[in-house]
Amino acid sequence: MSQTHEFQAEVKQVLDIVIHSLYTDREIFLRELVSNASDAMEKMRLTQLTEKDVFDANAELQIHITTDETAKTLTIADAGIGMTRAELVENLGTIAHSGSKAFAAALKNAGKQGDATLIGQFGVGFYSAFMVADKVQVYTHSWKNDGEHLVWTSDGQSSYTIDEAPDQKRGCKIVLHLKEDAADFCKASTVRQIIEKHSNFVSFPLLLNGERVNTVEALWLKPKDSITDEQYKEFYKFTAHAFDDPSYRMHFQADSPLVINALLFTPTHNMESFGMGQMEPGVSLYCKKVLIDPKPKKLLPEWMRFVRGVIDSEDLPLNISRESMQDSALVRKIGDVVVKRLLKQLDKEASDDAKKWDGFYKDFSRFFKEGVATDHTHREAIAKLLRFESSMTQPGETIGLADYVKRMAAEQKAIYYQVAPSRDAIESGPYLEAFKAKGIEVLYLFETIDEYVVSSLSKFDDKDLKAVNADDIDLGDSDADGEALPEAETNTLCDWIKERLNALVDSVRPGKRLVGSPALVLTPEGEMTPQMRQMMKALGKENGMPGPKVIFEINPRHALVKGLAKLQKSDPDTAALITEQILDNALLSAGLLDEPQRIIQRTQKLMEKLAS
Repeated sequence: MSQTHEFQAEVKQVLDIVIHSLYTDREIFLRELVSNASDAMEKMRLTQLTEKDVFDANAELQIHITTDETAKTLTIADAGIGMTRAELVENLGTIAHSGSKAFAAALKNAGKQGDATLIGQFGVGFYSAFMVADKVQVYTHSWKNDGEHLVWTSDGQSSYTIDEAPDQKRGCKIVLHLKEDAADFCKASTVRQIIEKHSNFVSFPLLLNGERVNTVEALWLKPKDSITDEQYKEFYKFTAHAFDDPSYRMHFQADSPLVINALLFTPTHNMESFGMGQMEPGVSLYCKKVLIDPKPKKLLPEWMRFVRGVIDSEDLPLNISRESMQDSALVRKIGDVVVKRLLKQLDKEASDDAKKWDGFYKDFSRFFKEGVATDHTHREAIAKLLRFESSMTQPGETIGLADYVKRMAAEQKAIYYQVAPSRDAIESGPYLEAFKAKGIEVLYLFETIDEYVVSSLSKFDDKDLKAVNADDIDLGDSDADGEALPEAETNTLCDWIKERLNALVDSVRPGKRLVGSPALVLTPEGEMTPQMRQMMKALGKENGMPGPKVIFEINPRHALVKGLAKLQKSDPDTAALITEQILDNALLSAGLLDEPQRIIQRTQKLMEKLAS
């Protein structure tokens, strides 16, 4: 018996929302229909546990998708719970009515609340079919033996009809008669691509024109002890489209305050280091095994773009659009939970196997440094993962900030570091001398970006991070051997040097931190540091950049400085050349000498004086 029904008054409005606003990608319709089919079969699986009298009892729980380019149709068939005539009216004639919700409520009332988490929503997702079809037919037979063989038909405008349709199997078979501009969706290659992208992890076999498509399991929902290392590796390669093995993995499940299942990996190779350009986000967001977004940009911080894997949360609505997801507080909360867990695990991994972490960190350090500089929320946790060589490690060996703090003497108040191109450049320079003499460890930072990183971090474990060439460091009196110039002579020499080098130095003073070197230069507060100057040059912005203005510290115990004090009285011109040479040597050691050729010219003059 054929029946025609009017949709609810709101149907046109809701269909318009579904088609034009709620979904931003037309291909999402297939994800919704497959998800509904999976839900219907999940209900059927549970029903079979309690009901013995089931129609078409031997039907396999599979989803069959069939394409027909000639007829321009796409068919999605399941062996699920099916619908009666009344349920067709209730589920498909009433916008946003949820049969699954009613079923979950029935389970809850029956004391099976845990199973309710398996049941998805059956609501507006069905109507996304009208984004691509100008006619939709739903052939169905309920799981009940006394159910009717029916077909529901509509063009999605104002009404639908329900007719008898003999010889139906249990479940639902949805036939989409595609619009002209959606004809691509009846091509098997297009449908396969969409299934692999959005529905690869549904619980039941998904067959396209008779061939199974979903061959990879949703490992993130399985217990860890049931998964082998090989399965984890294969899953990583599948989800990351990678050829290497993962270096680390994190598999965790949480049910409070949010239901989250995550399986994340870090690669072995950093593709950005091969000049491949900046990586795109690599963690896909799912809701109950249904893909929400393959590359959500604000789920994890941008610096974590090297991480690969899956985050699945039942708390997400399936119909969330990508635009609204970017501003979703729920998505940010999910991401924050995962980031904290991942950082905690990586810290443990680094502590458990320092050698392995050093190898990984060597390739991926830029990401963690970027994180310290840009991610204020997780800055301290990221900083725990940083590694540096130091004055107390062998070349190639590294130390973390937490271990540095543990090794500090009780009276030490700051974490000291020096930025320079190499270990040799640091250890052959004058800045380390007093620290080594007093047994104070200094971290070696070899990249220009490191200065920005430590200035962004500022503190670690309530200890200031301070450069060894900061002008306000006071390590106390030097323990160096040798008699120093008398204070009056030292002050006179400083005044004379300041007069001679007035255009090049901000001030001249005796230094306590020098041991074996005659002098060093310090950058006054507010002046551009050597590393910042190098960065400006690398960016081609050195034009108009003023020359360095420095604090010039001399060592009153050094023989060269003592000799200079005498020479400036007897031969001030030669003394001036030597003073300029000492300054340029110090500038060169600090990375501040802009015109190294002037050393050659001055050396020539000094040799001429000695030879005359």
